Amino acid sequence: MNCQKCNKNQATIHLTQIVDNSKITFSICKECAAKMGFHSPLDNVPFPLAKILSGMVQGQLEQTDSPQMPDVTCPNCGLTFEVFSRQGRFGCGQCYSAFRPRLDLIMRKLHGSSLHKGKLPVLDEDHKQSVKEEERLEVELKKAIDAEDFERAADLRDKLKTIREGDLASKDG
Repeated sequence: MNCQKCNKNQATIHLTQIVDNSKITFSICKECAAKMGFHSPLDNVPFPLAKILSGMVQGQLEQTDSPQMPDVTCPNCGLTFEVFSRQGRFGCGQCYSAFRPRLDLIMRKLHGSSLHKGKLPVLDEDHKQSVKEEERLEVELKKAIDAEDFERAADLRDKLKTIREGDLASKDG
């Protein structure tokens, strides 16, 4: 789309103004926006997130490059892990899955863990215990299934169901 002011350059800035419940959208180029006095406060501020991430990735690459860790390519967009490590950005949503083994190392270094557990909402003490018990039972259930101890898994599944039904009943009441 061309600039609506000069009609020459590509419009890269889109302004929306609402006056008396009437919406006006205006698309202009960077040069016309500057002439009109519009500018982004972040125009001249470097945002080094990509550099920070790529620096971390490079450090991990140096530590983990070995015959066991070949260069990985995303099957969806074709981005290689090496290119990701230089630019610090994924090519698509599938990249995370494709690069997961190497990203786990980076996430552990960055966050202390490769698993994100959000905060619990403020709950009463009984509900907190119920949530913790549910998490403990889920872990035990997974272990029982992995160990092919299906009788124990069925018992744990039933306990989980009871806890979850109790939680639902307390929310409804």
